[in-house]
Amino acid sequence: MLLAQRLKNLGTETAFAVSEAAAAWKAQGHKVYPFHLGDLNIPTPANIVEAQNRAIANRKTGYAPAAGIPELRAALADDVGRQRGLHLSPENVVIQPGGKPVVTKFIQTVMEPGDEVLYPNPGYPIYESQIDYFGGVALPYRFVQTPAGFQIDREHLESLITPRTRILIYNNCQNPLGADSTPEEMQWLADLALRHNLWVLSDEAYFEMRYSGVSQSIASLPGMQERTVILYTFSKKYAMTGWRLGAAIGPRELVAAIARLNTNDESCTAHFVQWAGVEALCGDQSGAHQILETLRERRDVAVEALQAIPGVSLQKPETTFYLFPNVTGAMRRLGYTDVAQFADAALRNTDVSFCTRKHFGRPQPGETEHYVRFAYSGIDTDDIRAGLSRLKDWIASAG
Repeated sequence: MLLAQRLKNLGTETAFAVSEAAAAWKAQGHKVYPFHLGDLNIPTPANIVEAQNRAIANRKTGYAPAAGIPELRAALADDVGRQRGLHLSPENVVIQPGGKPVVTKFIQTVMEPGDEVLYPNPGYPIYESQIDYFGGVALPYRFVQTPAGFQIDREHLESLITPRTRILIYNNCQNPLGADSTPEEMQWLADLALRHNLWVLSDEAYFEMRYSGVSQSIASLPGMQERTVILYTFSKKYAMTGWRLGAAIGPRELVAAIARLNTNDESCTAHFVQWAGVEALCGDQSGAHQILETLRERRDVAVEALQAIPGVSLQKPETTFYLFPNVTGAMRRLGYTDVAQFADAALRNTDVSFCTRKHFGRPQPGETEHYVRFAYSGIDTDDIRAGLSRLKDWIASAG
């Protein structure tokens, strides 16, 4: 059977491959400590579930407008505008079945084949996949580790720009690094986008997953709102990963074009799920606050446990629910030079499952240190302690 050649350019979210390996290991009778997937094992707040059930009972089960129901678009315009200091109307908002479609539809809307796209690497792998699939030229920009955490390698990023560069993808509160731009770094990026006339996709999936400080959107900086699309998702703040509800928020003309793609792709986001989104934004917020506090506790336990493992080093991030430790020393103790082999051995010797740097974009030339990603969103505190204790004992035994 012959399939379209363009499928060769389509990547995947490789963390799901780690899930398959972990599931296979569990099926053999092993307990798995799941640090690999950024899902949440925390229930969606009850008031949101009840709002969906009311919507179903009220027959909100048919088609909805392609751009989303007016009530949810208005609620998002108000909430996102207030949180980010932006003046937004419902016409700036188009509802999506999750945050991920925003990446695809933004690229389809503003990128021509052959256009160059700057994107973070390590970073969410769907950026790279969609750039390649739609015929763009993927330009990965890298990060450097500093005493203050991971920061963008500015000299490297700027060296990538040519007259063909059209798009900058920016993920503050970053997956997988947990990186959080300083105001000065964000302003530098905005100046770069303005100077080179770049569209910006601001992936703000983790905007409100913050344990201290206040998040800022690059769209709020002077001159940026008219060239920026915000990726918004309900998945993280409200523990709604499987509900598939998000939005693209940006200039009206671009948002209208994305709405036409909605009509062609999925017609609309599930009607009753959108009413759950209205409740999430406008209803009781205590559930969302409890989710964040649960994640804070897990972060603190995981950081302390990882920092106690020989050959593992990391800084405590103030955003996301990911940790990205350097495991070069631990691998050296155990005699591993390949991080994938190290991760596989960790699963088989300790039952601890995690992703590696290689799951977040093609490794770049000159990388010599080895990193892995631990997600603590889907594992309870007791299991964090137990799993990382087993990991520590395994690595320490090689000393």
